[in-house]
Amino acid sequence: MALSLDRYPGITYDAELPSVADVDELRLLRKWEVAIGYRIFAAMRWGQMGDGHISARDPELTDHFWVLGYGIRFADATIDNLTLVGPDGRGVAGPTENGVNFAAHHIHWPILDARPDLVSAAHVHTPFGTPWAANVEPFRPISQESCMVVFDQSIYRGEDLEVISTGGGEAIARAMGDTRVCILANHGLLTGGRSPGDAVGRFVTAERVAEVHVKAPDAEPISEEAAKEADASLNTGDVGWRVFQWLARDLVPDPSVVLI
Repeated sequence: MALSLDRYPGITYDAELPSVADVDELRLLRKWEVAIGYRIFAAMRWGQMGDGHISARDPELTDHFWVLGYGIRFADATIDNLTLVGPDGRGVAGPTENGVNFAAHHIHWPILDARPDLVSAAHVHTPFGTPWAANVEPFRPISQESCMVVFDQSIYRGEDLEVISTGGGEAIARAMGDTRVCILANHGLLTGGRSPGDAVGRFVTAERVAEVHVKAPDAEPISEEAAKEADASLNTGDVGWRVFQWLARDLVPDPSVVLI
């Protein structure tokens, strides 16, 4: 597959995460999705205090991950200002002059280490995900998008809001289990995906679900049977990646900006 990262591919109902065999091209694609993901978050006015991170497992050094260089605005993310972080938390490539995002290492490295099925994780403090997390309650099937999450969610109940070691990340990974959406008690939302785009798409979906829960606290949920039917219809294939495609086109209309 020849990558054309200066424009978006067409969207179809059956669009799937592209299969890339070449390691260098796959690394480039993952870094591109990470940079686009940060810009999506910036366009939604998230992460303005540096409170979030999107990771991508390196396809060759699989115990390393890429994350935005510390001190760089989400809106300025490019493939060249991502830092490659090793398992010991040290930056080994990319910008390191401002240090490494240690919070990202403490959370993302243990999750990616425990979950070989995941390539990426996404976390940022948001207007609805954070207040909903303060309830320390799971999402209920009270909206269409909710049905995509209720059967794929977990809750981390730890009180370590400042995750100061990989031990905290290991505890989050244990609580997360094999789910892709985790509610961090009194903290916010975290998602995992088969690609950075998948993780970002699932994160924005989860934030939309949190918004409905916060705005309709007394909503009446639909039955589990109906929720499972909706989930089976909506949550097919790489749905998070497809959500990412829509978000990217709307919020980052020119993908070449992350190639500069």
